[in-house]
Amino acid sequence: MAIVTPDWVKDAVFYQVFPDRFARSQSVPKPANLEPWDSPPTTQGFKGGDLIGVVERLDYLQDLGVNAIYFNPVFQSASNHRYHTHDYYQVDPILGGNAALRRLLDESHRRGMHIVLDGVFNHASRGFYQFNHLLELGPHSPYVDWFSVHEWPIDGYGSGQPNYSAWWGLPALPKFNTNTPAVREFLWGVGQHWIEQGVDGWRLDVAAEIDDDAFWQEFRRRVKRANPDAYIVAEIWHEARRWLQGDQYDATMNYLFNKACIAFFAGDDMDRPLTERKGYSPIHPLDAPGFAMFVDDTLGLYDWQINLAQLSLLGSHDTARFLSVARGDESALRLATLYQMAYPGPPSIYYGDEIGLTGGNDPECRAAMPWDESVWNAGLRGYFKKCIALRHNHAALRRGEYRQLCADGMLYAFARRWGEETLVVALNAGRATAALEIPVAGLLADGTRLEHIFQARGSHTVSGGFVHDLSLPPRSGVVLGAASNHPQHESL
Repeated sequence: MAIVTPDWVKDAVFYQVFPDRFARSQSVPKPANLEPWDSPPTTQGFKGGDLIGVVERLDYLQDLGVNAIYFNPVFQSASNHRYHTHDYYQVDPILGGNAALRRLLDESHRRGMHIVLDGVFNHASRGFYQFNHLLELGPHSPYVDWFSVHEWPIDGYGSGQPNYSAWWGLPALPKFNTNTPAVREFLWGVGQHWIEQGVDGWRLDVAAEIDDDAFWQEFRRRVKRANPDAYIVAEIWHEARRWLQGDQYDATMNYLFNKACIAFFAGDDMDRPLTERKGYSPIHPLDAPGFAMFVDDTLGLYDWQINLAQLSLLGSHDTARFLSVARGDESALRLATLYQMAYPGPPSIYYGDEIGLTGGNDPECRAAMPWDESVWNAGLRGYFKKCIALRHNHAALRRGEYRQLCADGMLYAFARRWGEETLVVALNAGRATAALEIPVAGLLADGTRLEHIFQARGSHTVSGGFVHDLSLPPRSGVVLGAASNHPQHESL
């Protein structure tokens, strides 16, 4: 069957918001015991961010160039990250409740922005109503088949291995028994309900751990019935062909892309301990030929429509921040961001990366967003804006075909083409100025003039099937655009 992914996603630039840490509105009542906003983040403490705070910062996001937001969980929960869901139909009151989500959706949609929520369907929490039934009533509860209990009574707060199935053995996260028809219907109903309320898609937490194609096939049917353009993107850190055949997910969070960018742009200078986590390591430094092979292999895994929908990220709430992984080397983040904005699949910016936030693994990567502009890296934010604008201004970067042109030492170049538009991107990840000749035979005819369209000025004329005399300073990139009236040959 032909694979179809949501059209709007191909033109999206996402911004990931961790709700407790992004912005706090004075209009949302709060409990008293909150951590100071600018204090170091902790595993269990709350900062008090909320959804109205996000509404009040939509101007900031639009100015950056963002037109889609992915939120970590927003539903009622006794954890600051809200992956311990108490009620799937109630937005957490600290975030402003259901009314705040309604206002966020309405205001975002008025601005042409899309909203994707985090769906935690593999596990619930000890406070989830049906599990609380088991804690109170044991084997007499009518919900006994909603979870997998190994022995009675349930020890929900023990320090050892719980006597029921729990995510990674954590007692606070009892796993749903998705073989139970009532559980399946409940989760499918949640998925459908919020799409009907106007949410534009779901990011599916630890999706592969519901190891059941039929479950996800029906989830897709319910969601797409509510909105055929809803986006379904799964958290899977590895190759995911099984789930990306057009009948389950539209895409995954592209951690393979993330790993490749760390390996090439941070390379030998990466802070290895920050990458040593389950699902993420090992990451070994790559030169340009190794990077090219990794990228081509990754793009070759999936149908092109899937590639155009893959969520291409440089970091998330589950990873150390890219700038920290690169040991503070801003040039690594700048190169990776330019590449991200020129790569197939919607880019996703983890909140605060654009102003230079740093932080190691959880909880350090989840610091509160500072709104005092004097502490921002204004130059870095300006660079992000230029890279995002480049993507918005050129359909070839959002929808075009991808072709590797050369990979030598630490020099890498590729082309994107859509219709009459052809762009050539060249990156020097090395520490010395390098001369580069880019082969474009079969792509651009001799005599084609290529102009610098990103930061630098000047032009080059294709001769003998090559772009000649291109000098790249260390740790820099250029983007060249061909005039549309020049002849072009062959499909990429």
